[in-house]
Amino acid sequence: MITITTTEGLAEYCTQARQHDYVTIDTEFLRERTYYSKLCLIQLAMPGTDDSNAVLVDPLSDGLSLEPLYDLFRDTSVVKVFHAARQDLEIFFVDAQVFPEPLFDTQVAAMVCGFGEQVGYETLVKKIARQQVDKTSRFTDWSRRPLTDAQKTYAIADVTHLRQVYEFLAKKLEENNRSHWVQEELGILTNPGTYIIEPVNAWKRVKTRTSSVKFLSVVQALAAFREEYAQSRDVPRNRVFKDDAMVELANNKPKSMEDLNRSRLLLREARRGDIADGILKAVADGMALPADKAPKAPEGREKLQVNPAIADLLRVLLKAKTESAGVAAKLIAPASDLDALAAGMRDVAALSGWRAEVFGDDALRLCEGKIALAAVGSDVKVVPLD
Repeated sequence: MITITTTEGLAEYCTQARQHDYVTIDTEFLRERTYYSKLCLIQLAMPGTDDSNAVLVDPLSDGLSLEPLYDLFRDTSVVKVFHAARQDLEIFFVDAQVFPEPLFDTQVAAMVCGFGEQVGYETLVKKIARQQVDKTSRFTDWSRRPLTDAQKTYAIADVTHLRQVYEFLAKKLEENNRSHWVQEELGILTNPGTYIIEPVNAWKRVKTRTSSVKFLSVVQALAAFREEYAQSRDVPRNRVFKDDAMVELANNKPKSMEDLNRSRLLLREARRGDIADGILKAVADGMALPADKAPKAPEGREKLQVNPAIADLLRVLLKAKTESAGVAAKLIAPASDLDALAAGMRDVAALSGWRAEVFGDDALRLCEGKIALAAVGSDVKVVPLD
């Protein structure tokens, strides 16, 4: 099993990879103690049936540059195949602002091929390649050197079995004319906005139950401070303070260190020094924010006037359509979106792109009284109305 530790070795391998239609890729990383993922290992494999053209790349080796790999990412003649690529892509985007092109994500492809929602790699390997994946090394410390034989075997299997999974899914997508479905989903993964978190917008990730202007203004300021602090020091957000502590602070609005020390949920490290100073400043800034510049709570759907009969009909239609298409119902439209449709809202994902092809177009026609549903044996059929 080859481990590449030099830029020259990586460049030579990537040159060979360019002779093929695709290359499979995976990474191992750590993130428990940092804001940004720490890349510890990259696995690569060219088409084949054994391990002979699969390698491990050690990014922790002194002097190794990943630029040859990024050049391969930019080569549009070679498909770059990942499974559940989001975290891998974030690592490469943060490091070099590059995305693999073209990209193929077997988890996304599997969802539109009828394997269920967010299907795991192990499941796909078992169902498609008829192989077992040993996951015992999954949660080991990938930053420690040397890597054990068990770690190397586990890591290389993540790209060798992936070849068979990719070839099967790519063929099935072509046969079913669903390749454009996958491309729509991958557009999210290759959008820089997916990975860039602006501190001023960090508050939107915090779950709150009040729409008070002052409360949300303080939450916004606290979340922005936490994001900036975590990014600048490369520490997890929760190591600064957790969401529940943020909500407590926004409710209590401390003005002094004495007030801060009354907090039940604030970590000890956050009661002094730069974090404590930052919290008090953020609270003061939030309180001083003019009402016309305050953040607005997103409009919830709890008070929608849902027509229960239409909602039930939409559920029947969704079940019929997704069973026919072999796609998980939740992938098309969660229950909350069906209720929103039944209440007259139209800003739901099911009404655009490939989801509209499967369900959304008929859902609209059903809501508008242009079609009906009929039971034909054990099936539900769509009946056009004059």
